[in-house]
Amino acid sequence: MTKNTHDGDVAFIRALAELLNENDLTELQVKRDYAEDDSLNVRVSRKPPQQIMAPQTVQAAAAPIAAAPAPAAAPEAPAAVSADPSTDPGAVSSPMVGTVYTAPEPGAPAFISVGSQVSEGDTLMIVEAMKTMNHIPAPRAGTVKRILVEDGAAVEFGAPLVILG
Repeated sequence: MTKNTHDGDVAFIRALAELLNENDLTELQVKRDYAEDDSLNVRVSRKPPQQIMAPQTVQAAAAPIAAAPAPAAAPEAPAAVSADPSTDPGAVSSPMVGTVYTAPEPGAPAFISVGSQVSEGDTLMIVEAMKTMNHIPAPRAGTVKRILVEDGAAVEFGAPLVILG
């Protein structure tokens, strides 16, 4: 590697660190390929502040429910929400840090909703990272049990996005 490339790499890493701080991210990972046998892999991270946050859930809009059935359904909901979604065997996690979009464009219908059937490879969401839209595919066929993030929310690497059943 030449001295100029090295100086450029240092500036690039500094820019990544600034991007990390400006956007309140905890980790960025980038790979630059210069030539067939010359590349740069950079991972910039910082320790996140110690705080416990409850996962946000998005529930599909439903038809109005009569007053009588609502109390019967209420005891089941807290039990499902209290479980750690990241340990659920149907959890689909974010492969990167970024911003989640539940639809292909603003105003368009969402890719999925609670109760919808998905096939392996279907797009569940989009995670935008560094101005690149990354489609998150379903790892297997199933039914969407829970959607754990809101449209436009920031997500960390490994954060659960959806629970498939």
